[in-house]
Amino acid sequence: MKPENNHGIKRIFRATGFSMQGLKLAWQSEAAFRQELILVLFMLPVALLVDVHMVERILLIMTLMIVLIVELLNSAIEAVVDRIGHEIHPLSGQAKDIASAAVFIALALCGITWLLILWPLVF
Repeated sequence: MKPENNHGIKRIFRATGFSMQGLKLAWQSEAAFRQELILVLFMLPVALLVDVHMVERILLIMTLMIVLIVELLNSAIEAVVDRIGHEIHPLSGQAKDIASAAVFIALALCGITWLLILWPLVF
């Protein structure tokens, strides 16, 4: 049931609280999210310090954030599927596999973007 007085600035504060709770839960329960967040924390300073154009810097940072976003969505899909039931069902497997494929594509996008932008600087 929704609270009656859930609009304006109060709604924004409540939504922010729920988002922080979601990030905390993802950190606590999802090993892949922890690994990717640690990777982002190491790569973000590189993106900020490397000598590239602003658009390239934005692409480096954006692809890191896309990985985290897609991983959070993947974890949410897995939680919903597991909530429905643990029995083997083709559609449950399909949902989890497709969400996992989305994470793979986000990681590939990130890797390719970083490689194409940083390769000329390194070699």
